[in-house]
Parts: sequence; structure tokens; C-alpha cells
Amino acid sequence: MEKLAIKLLCSIFLISLLLHTLPARSQEVDDEREFDYDKNSEKGPARWGEIHPEWGNCSKGSMQSPIDLLNERVEVVSHLGRLNRSYKPSNGTLKNRGHDMMLEWESGAGTLEINGTEYVLKQCHWHSPSEHTISGRKFALELHMVHESQDGKVAVVGIMYIIGRPDSFLSSITDHLRMEAGNGETETVVGVVNPKDIKIGSRKYYRYMGSLTTPPCTENVLWTIVRKVRTVTKEQVRLLRVAVHDDSDTNARPTQPTNGRPVQLYRPDENKDD
Repeated sequence: MEKLAIKLLCSIFLISLLLHTLPARSQEVDDEREFDYDKNSEKGPARWGEIHPEWGNCSKGSMQSPIDLLNERVEVVSHLGRLNRSYKPSNGTLKNRGHDMMLEWESGAGTLEINGTEYVLKQCHWHSPSEHTISGRKFALELHMVHESQDGKVAVVGIMYIIGRPDSFLSSITDHLRMEAGNGETETVVGVVNPKDIKIGSRKYYRYMGSLTTPPCTENVLWTIVRKVRTVTKEQVRLLRVAVHDDSDTNARPTQPTNGRPVQLYRPDENKDD
């Protein structure tokens, strides 16, 4: 009986330790098969907030993403400063989450510093067409680089793409995407991936406070949308969708009300177009 009591106490201690050491649950759900992007579906974007109680923000939140970055509403500023990125190569794995492909770095891939807070780069994934719009315009593809601070705060860097020349980063993982598309598996080990190979190409960016764009639609996410629109081929966009084991041709959440939130555009020098 005494041994049983000791085992029980040890179990309680371990559970308590885990609860205090696990990071805040701020990330998107790992398995996206519980929802979809069909506007007429019972699991579509308009119903996400009804599927689970903890997804309530998806329908009731006041700081939801994505939004339209309407030029007339944007405040041009020069005080935000350049993106302070200290990325590094790290082992990556492609994961099929049901409605998108995610590249996850095993132990983080360096940091992004914003306002004195360091955010570790955890993963990146793609949405087609773009989720954010600029003055109502959608783009062919949008990449999200998801970062998390030690205390669970989330910062996402978004990059938009139009159809044109190949994107070099996607070209570097094409074989792995094809493998994911062909074998029906949910994970493919990529090996060492350098996030510095994801080109940004501009110091200008939009900044606003929003949410995750998939359930649980967690709010207080710090968004940075790069102003420069880059290029990707039709085949690269197609491959990202084919690699996902679903029948959808989109995984973009509709734009959400801004509810008066400020949107800033960082421009370091008005006389210099970078």
C-alpha cells in the first residue's frame, strides 16, 4: 500500500511539473481535418467557432486575422525599425496538416526580435490564395513564418506571392513536396533547412495586432506583412496543394473585420524605394 502511495505521489508530481513547464498553447491545431474552407460546409470558416468551445474566438473575437490592408487606412511610420532577424539552419520536417503543408524546425531556427522580445522561429506554412489582401487584392500565395517567445507570445511574418519566376526556397524543397504528394504519408524529413533562404527583399512592412488564421484563432498575435510581393510559379502553388491530402483548391480564411485596429506601414525613408 505504501509503494502504491509513493507511485501515486510521483505521478502527481510529474503531471504538475509538466503542466508548469509546457509552453502556452498558442499554436495552431496540428491536425486540421476537423475543419475546412468550404463556405457552405458545417466545418467551414463561418462555423469554426462552434466546433469546439476553445475555438470561440473564431466567431466572437474582435482582433481576428487575416484583414485587408487598405491603403487609405494605413498609417505610414518610420519608427518601428528594420526586422531584426537572427535565423540559423536547423533540421526540418514537412508535415501534412490536412489543409496545408507545414515545414517545422526541430529545435527552432533562430530568432526574430521585436520591441526587445525574442521570438523563436518554429515553423512556416503556405496558404493559397493569399489570406491577407491589399486594398482588396488577393495574391496567388501567402507564406507564414510562425515565431513564439519564451512566454508563449506569437509573432507571424507573412510574405505574399504573385505568379512569375520560381521561388528559390520552394525550389529547394520541391523533391520533398513531390515525395509527400506521392507517398500518402503525413511527414517527410527534409534535413537541414536554412530559413535565411526565404527571401524578403524589402525593409518595408505592415504591422498590426491580430490572431492565428486557423483554429483556435488565438488573438494578440503580432503580425508583420512584408510590403514587397514576391514571385512563385503556378506549378509551385499547385504542388503545395497537391501535396496536401484533401480535395480543396483553397486554404485561405476570408478577411475579417478590422474593428478600428491600427495598421501601420513601416517605411524607413520616404525618398528611397527599397
